[in-house]
Amino acid sequence: MTTKSIVHKEIIVKGRVQGVGYRANAKHMADLLGVQGQIKNMPDKAVWILAEAEEPVMEQFLSWCRKGPAMAKVTEMEISVGPVQHVSGFNILH
Repeated sequence: MTTKSIVHKEIIVKGRVQGVGYRANAKHMADLLGVQGQIKNMPDKAVWILAEAEEPVMEQFLSWCRKGPAMAKVTEMEISVGPVQHVSGFNILH
């Protein structure tokens, strides 16, 4: 796998995203797509995601993040780009 097409994004997802299985479902989707990264709940009821993947895969993952699982209601997403950190796996942080 070449690293030239890997992108790094930090995503803040706001809305009803805690207590609805958002993190577990995001990990499942990330594992299916091959997205590397981390996810955790924030004190302000948002969810923080660090994600690294090739651009087309990242777009699929971001599309899922905008909807989330059935019980979620995403009202806002903030996405910032950063340097690739070559994280391995996709982990739920507590």
